[in-house]
Amino acid sequence: MSDETGTGTTAEPSAERRVRVVLVDDHRMFRTGVQAEIGRTDVTGVEVVGEAADVDQAVTVITATRPEVVLLDVHLPGGGGVEVLRRCTNLMSASEDPVRFLALSVSDAAEDVIGVIRGGARGYVTKTITGTDLVDSIFRVQEGDAVFSPRLAGFVLDAFASTDAPPVDEDLDRLTQREREVLRLIARGYAYKEIAKQLYISVKTVESHVSAVLRKLQLSNRHELTRWATARRLV
Repeated sequence: MSDETGTGTTAEPSAERRVRVVLVDDHRMFRTGVQAEIGRTDVTGVEVVGEAADVDQAVTVITATRPEVVLLDVHLPGGGGVEVLRRCTNLMSASEDPVRFLALSVSDAAEDVIGVIRGGARGYVTKTITGTDLVDSIFRVQEGDAVFSPRLAGFVLDAFASTDAPPVDEDLDRLTQREREVLRLIARGYAYKEIAKQLYISVKTVESHVSAVLRKLQLSNRHELTRWATARRLV
């Protein structure tokens, strides 16, 4: 993981600082990597008390463990991170010991960032963040701060500075979050293999998503898809 939050060097947490965390991500190897990176409680102060790979698991584990912070991926089977937030609204709004959410995602798309923030997450960082900065971000969210990777903060400021509701795009609304992510990468010129690597999915899954996008948008090929995405400033 590279430096992404721009916070600089972060001191190790003191022995008194502790935070209970649940990891929500549909890629087991990624969860294992995060656990290894931040879960050494005696060093980082972070105690990973649960993991989940989809929306239903996430709600069950979060409700059972009542962590202080949830690291939440945006794209999850069962409805995505926004659905987890919706179903955990009562835990976020609890007057005592509220559960706070920090999105941790490969996506840097404006609609993903804005969607989870509107859903109640306290911050959004990408998966290029360093382990040290991730620990720092977790503690800041625990304390009630809002935390964003620098480039993503602009999306949120722009979105909430406007009093106008965003226009509804019925064509775009037909796509799932994962399909939108594949669409954006295709439009940026990524090959299927590159998309698969970036999203931690198989090439065959990428092909399935592309086929679904073309069908839903009534387009014939990736060149038409690129023009469609560019016209909507999704690239």
